[in-house]
Amino acid sequence: MVRKRLLLLLKPFDVYPSHEPSVISSSNSLKVFRYLNDRMLVHKNAINFCQNILKRKPVDWKVVFRNDVSQAISDVDLVITVGGDGTLLQASHFMDDRIPVLGVNSDPTRPEELEQLNEEFDATRSTGYLCASTANNFEQILDEILENHYEPSELARMAISINSKLIPTSALNDVLLAHPCPATVSRFSFRSSGFRVSTAAGSTAAMMSAGGSAMPILSNDLQYIVREPISPVVLSPVVPSRLMHGQVKFDERLEVTWFCREGLVYIDGSHLVHPIGHGDVIKLSSMAPRLKVYLPRHLLSQ
Repeated sequence: MVRKRLLLLLKPFDVYPSHEPSVISSSNSLKVFRYLNDRMLVHKNAINFCQNILKRKPVDWKVVFRNDVSQAISDVDLVITVGGDGTLLQASHFMDDRIPVLGVNSDPTRPEELEQLNEEFDATRSTGYLCASTANNFEQILDEILENHYEPSELARMAISINSKLIPTSALNDVLLAHPCPATVSRFSFRSSGFRVSTAAGSTAAMMSAGGSAMPILSNDLQYIVREPISPVVLSPVVPSRLMHGQVKFDERLEVTWFCREGLVYIDGSHLVHPIGHGDVIKLSSMAPRLKVYLPRHLLSQ
């Protein structure tokens, strides 16, 4: 039997506070610090738990923190991310359509915590929307994958080009076109605070918060929405509503011309950014390589 090669890709620890502050401004600040420290311990325990399980399996595996990945992931049969949706999202930027990924949500939000702490601070953590596993069921899910009883799904990603030059990174969640200063109006065919385009996987994130709608997870279409359009434009009869919000079919391209002196293309959040200038043409489509993801089964039944 050929041993499978696995990459364990981890959310780093430096996203948590490293030590208790010497000056505490309030009792609530101390509670927040201790809460975050507890979250780090839960994350560490989940990592150790997953590693102990891997030691018992007929697999070869190596560990890397997500911030240490700088080139395409290859020479493995499976990527396992331990963290949340953000860790899986970052891994996807270095993956093609050949290697599947399994997301392990290392610290799921617990309803009882939200109820207990909601008057003090927001205790919500990663939803783990794309994560099929937690530490509790990791061994069961892993065994199903190794025994070929669990098939990955193919999620659409977004191809992005600026002035006909393809950006190497495909977006798994969404793309935002906006001015670097949030107080400055963005100008393309109309004026607004920006223009957001999402895949089906990203339609339940910022897109929904902006007024968009959830799409079936396996849809290959894109969804777009003008973010905070200037009201005279909205009321203008020459601007049809479909320009404010709509979908782009899998075999179509969306073309946007930028009319500000400067702007930015944000890919899957704020960490991956490309500058644009006046007259630049941005083309978006779902013709990027798909990403193979082991999805939670409840998503497939929706």
